[in-house]
Amino acid sequence: MVSSVNVAFPAIQKEFHVDAVLLAWLATSYILSAAVFLVPFGKASDILGRRKIYIIGILVFTVSSLLSALAINAPMLILCRILQGMGSAMMFATGIAIATSVFPAAERGKAIGIIVAAVYIGLSIGPFLGGVLTHMYGWRSVFGLMVPMGLITTYLAVTRLKSEWADAKGEKLDLLGSLLYGVSITAIMIGLSETPSVSSVSILCLGGIILALFIFWELRTQSPVLDITMFTMNRAFAFSSLAALINYSATFATTFILSLYLQYIKGFDPSMAGLVLIAQPLTMAACSPIAGKLSDRIEPQKIASVGMGVTAFGLFGLTLLGFETSLFYIISDLLIIGFGFGLFSSPNMNAILSSVERKSYGIASGVVGSMRMLGQMFSMGIATLAFSLTMGRVPITPKVYPAFLKSVDAVFTVCAALCVLGIFASLARGKLRDGVGG
Repeated sequence: MVSSVNVAFPAIQKEFHVDAVLLAWLATSYILSAAVFLVPFGKASDILGRRKIYIIGILVFTVSSLLSALAINAPMLILCRILQGMGSAMMFATGIAIATSVFPAAERGKAIGIIVAAVYIGLSIGPFLGGVLTHMYGWRSVFGLMVPMGLITTYLAVTRLKSEWADAKGEKLDLLGSLLYGVSITAIMIGLSETPSVSSVSILCLGGIILALFIFWELRTQSPVLDITMFTMNRAFAFSSLAALINYSATFATTFILSLYLQYIKGFDPSMAGLVLIAQPLTMAACSPIAGKLSDRIEPQKIASVGMGVTAFGLFGLTLLGFETSLFYIISDLLIIGFGFGLFSSPNMNAILSSVERKSYGIASGVVGSMRMLGQMFSMGIATLAFSLTMGRVPITPKVYPAFLKSVDAVFTVCAALCVLGIFASLARGKLRDGVGG
């Protein structure tokens, strides 16, 4: 869904006549929604049952995909994308937690690696399939395809997942904390998207104040939606989460930016652009199971840090994109980024889930997902800010192609620098084998 929709954005822009900033919000609204709801649903799954929340999430995602296919304007599509984000949050907060609950610690990395590979295979298929569907049947078919797939997935979840996991049953869900968390994240993202306007500073400050209130409340309530001590008292958990946040902040906008670059600057149709973009997730899918299995025997810190370094190198390569950049260069660089990301993701996720107790698997999985979604959200924020500063709120046309390329260069320069910082966060977590353990 995520990767296929990226390829469909130019077609959506053409039908709804939206500018580049609003187009970015069609991606950001989904990410923001998922980021807001991941932690609350992670906690809810520990209390109410991970299987239950997982199945509800699939249904919400399926219904919202149908509504997206029927959208009559951009605001309606954004609302549907927000619902999709809620459904995704329920699935992201529980899927890894369920797998972690049924596999022994010695095989956890291997299991996570297989799951992550499945995600990346989906990301690999998405751009090509989304491009073909958009080219042949229009962008609505991309959302429509999710409906039968969602129904099949619901059937499999209901019939194949027999057990229930609710290791924190009896605890209360922190509704006030969930509200403060959601409002603070939303305000921060809106503030970033409005930069460099005068109002953006006020909105960012408001988001920061509410985030501080959230932390203050969580430290004092008996049943926090997010146990802050997981960050203050658990070094491996804190720095692994920070590394994930930085990594996704540095990499997510890659597909969005390159999809636009390939279609506008290189003149590719959606299916060809999707075929090119397959290179990165396909490499990630190939590397993730191997990296996950290695992290059961070798310190995840070492593997993930190398992966972060390789990713930074690949992102620096994309700062050289121009009108004449060869397709071979682009694909080669995507392979490098995919290899680095594949080395990072599974070991880092193994480190996070191995550093907490069993009853916290749901919330830890929610935090993993939140770091991913917050990172993706900040990554889109970087792209949105670059568009605002270099092009303004105008459609992408040949007249603004030079300004668009400046945006591309700025985005990848910032992302590469972030990835370099992420290497230090990854190394700072220390040795997991000396930590809490799962």
